[in-house]
Amino acid sequence: MFISVDDLHFSYSKNNVLFNGLDWNCAAGSIVGLFGKNGAGKSTLLRLLIGLLFPKGGRVKIGDHYPKEREPDFLEQVYLLSDEMKYPASMRVKSYVETMASFYPLFSFSQFDKILIDFGIDRSSKLGALSLGQRKKVFLSFALSTNCKLLLFDEPTNGLDIPSKSVFRKVVVGNLTEDQTMIISTHLVADVEKLIDRVAILKEGKLALDADLMELSDRFYFGNSSGMEEGALYSEKHLTGYQFIRDRKDQEKQTPINLELLFNAVLNRSLGEYSIFQSQNSYAQ
Repeated sequence: MFISVDDLHFSYSKNNVLFNGLDWNCAAGSIVGLFGKNGAGKSTLLRLLIGLLFPKGGRVKIGDHYPKEREPDFLEQVYLLSDEMKYPASMRVKSYVETMASFYPLFSFSQFDKILIDFGIDRSSKLGALSLGQRKKVFLSFALSTNCKLLLFDEPTNGLDIPSKSVFRKVVVGNLTEDQTMIISTHLVADVEKLIDRVAILKEGKLALDADLMELSDRFYFGNSSGMEEGALYSEKHLTGYQFIRDRKDQEKQTPINLELLFNAVLNRSLGEYSIFQSQNSYAQ
């Protein structure tokens, strides 16, 4: 579902203004990593997109719908996986799914069972008897099985151990279709860097960066060196040397994108003079 955010204003109070004129467009079929410091408004933006919060000004539009109107045919196409999912502790996984699935016309029980098996969870278990990580796996399995056009994941890997995070990435890739859009809000950048195809970084109520990873890989070179790299746009100490970002030279091979380094560079405005992303709502430096 195409996302259009125009001149968005939102605040919880006069002294807590999160968005003051935020613009953002996101085409259908993307897997977006939404990053930002704690308090930057990542979770708030997801709730604005799904209609749990209403803009103070401006417009949020998802496809042909305005989320604030909470229309049933919109709600059955979107799903928010939050870090604070509500559940009856005594309810078994099987009963929870049978109850909640009725809200989503495209829900697949066979898909849910398969993903649950991938995560190693027994559907007869009581939700209250599961650990935090195990419950997260249940809700992740449910979210992917809704087959909603827009999936919003808020800190989806919290509570997952390292092997489970690997399974998470595999089941996301294996269960998304080309017409689905997923936005993953997280502070655990490394957990999603092999999963996303687009990155959006919130800073001071604006998008400091909004770009496809292919564009970034084509423009910038991410590397390591024993000393300071000549021409580096941004660098930081790492182990016995430095990690750096610089312009990619002609005929030079593309390098994997270091999202943590990119995030730090953007927050430090080190890439500010490179305005190729301004047309994609980058932060005005």
